[in-house]
Amino acid sequence: MRLHLVEEGPRTGRPIVLLHGGLADHHSCWLYARPLTERFRVITPDLRGAGRSHFAGTLTWDAIADDLAELVHDLGLANVAVGGASFGAGAATAFALRHPSLVSALAILMPAYGGAELGFSPAQSAAMAAMHAVGQRAPAEGIEVMFPLLDTLPAEIRARARALVATFDPASIAATTAFMASGAQPFARGSDLAALTMPALVIPGTDATHPREVADVFARNLPHATVAEAELPAYAAAIEAFLE
Repeated sequence: MRLHLVEEGPRTGRPIVLLHGGLADHHSCWLYARPLTERFRVITPDLRGAGRSHFAGTLTWDAIADDLAELVHDLGLANVAVGGASFGAGAATAFALRHPSLVSALAILMPAYGGAELGFSPAQSAAMAAMHAVGQRAPAEGIEVMFPLLDTLPAEIRARARALVATFDPASIAATTAFMASGAQPFARGSDLAALTMPALVIPGTDATHPREVADVFARNLPHATVAEAELPAYAAAIEAFLE
């Protein structure tokens, strides 16, 4: 597996890997990450099956975690701070659980995956099923079938999101939406998170597909969790304060 990535910031800065949400790519991380590049080496990969990291097979959390471990090794880094939003928070958690020695700090931003014990809420299940239904049509009908999913976005970003989605690989989209709709979780029980002894930042979500109950699982079970309230544009400030 070859991952596409973009990085900015001083090469000598503390490395932080930021992971995008589902049906997105590294561009979504830069909606909040830019201020971090003044001090940190910010690395934003396209996860397996997203953006330019094409993959049409069966996705698993273990494979995503192992991809990130290989990325860290290939960059010659001993360890990294890792953070992610939504699906990316799930990927960051899977990576930390599977390769804890490579993670110096963990940032969980508006998490959507709270473990198999919690599962998806009805609103989450409905959203995943809707994306899956459309995503499976993409290989035969073209990526344009995804555009109606963007109609609920604010008008000022809808055109930008459509232009971005137009660059996605249809087979990879089908693989990703199938994985998301499967309900697979990056861990089984909240108590599994007790194994993650690195410092952790938790920023709860504020909408039905990122319910606060998910963030509460992390806040209760991570041994060294700091909970912060922040909206998306302010994530960088919260992450910087946490890493300091």
